[in-house]
Amino acid sequence: MNVAKSGYRVFSANSSAACTELAKRITEESNPYAGGRFCPGVKDVNTAVMELLVMAYALKTSCARNIIGVIPYFPYSKQCKMRKRGSIVCKLLASMLAKAGLTHIITMDLHQKEIQGFFTFPVDNLRASPFLLQYIQEEIPDYRNAIIVAKSPSAAKRAQSYAERLRLGLAVLHGEAQCAESDMADGRNSPPSVKSTTVHPGLELPLLMAKEKPPITVVGDVGGRIAILVDDIVDDVEDFVAAAEILKERGAYKIYVMATHGLLSAEAPRLIEESAIDEVVVTNTIPHEIQKLQCPKIKTVDVSMILAEAIRRIHNGESMAYLFRNITVDD
Repeated sequence: MNVAKSGYRVFSANSSAACTELAKRITEESNPYAGGRFCPGVKDVNTAVMELLVMAYALKTSCARNIIGVIPYFPYSKQCKMRKRGSIVCKLLASMLAKAGLTHIITMDLHQKEIQGFFTFPVDNLRASPFLLQYIQEEIPDYRNAIIVAKSPSAAKRAQSYAERLRLGLAVLHGEAQCAESDMADGRNSPPSVKSTTVHPGLELPLLMAKEKPPITVVGDVGGRIAILVDDIVDDVEDFVAAAEILKERGAYKIYVMATHGLLSAEAPRLIEESAIDEVVVTNTIPHEIQKLQCPKIKTVDVSMILAEAIRRIHNGESMAYLFRNITVDD
């Protein structure tokens, strides 16, 4: 990397005043030559994305040597796969960022690691797991009596990684909360009324049975244990609340939820406060101060240190491998 001797500059989007604190922490850690505000995410994500694109393009047309986007929570990361005939919005956003002039991205815990393949420039996908593991060890009394719980089979690899490093047991929740009959009677699952189409007589497609998940069951013994649910995103918390109820019924006496990104949208704070969950621990990749005022159960872990170190290493042309030591692919 050709490093400019004059140092680097930190620019920030202006979408939300909540970005100021993380910006201050990062600039204090990295001690850049000039500092500004840093925006990890705001309520109006489209405004933040557009502002980022405009800023990147302005820097590109001003002949900046490198333009590094620090995006702790990558927006639209859940829309990274094609569902039916829908579009892959995450791929579109990656193309827009490249076109605007970004040359490098620093992010944290992408929803799917394969998202890195959408980009034509380097992407450093940092991990929050060391900070969350440290929180478990230092802030959860008697954590040795805990068991790591995967909210679904798809989250089992992440949960297994946590369990192995903490030397704890593993449990997996399978199935989903059953809907009431009144929720199913609105006709949303009815087939659309279309004209009958003629099928070619030689074409006979096999009929496939519709997928139906059973009620939630727990694979593993959580009786008399502290249950720690781990995931990457906490957004709509209905699934976590339902999981906490099942774990409580199975004998878990304390329930924690650990995740990197705390979107905590809609009624999430109220639902958490009224649930069997004892604590929801998330990082400061997304501002959530308002949610914390609404729900004292929400706790925050600061990850500004690793973001600042990533910026410094990229600027100085140093290896990023140090930031991934003892990090598994499944985190």
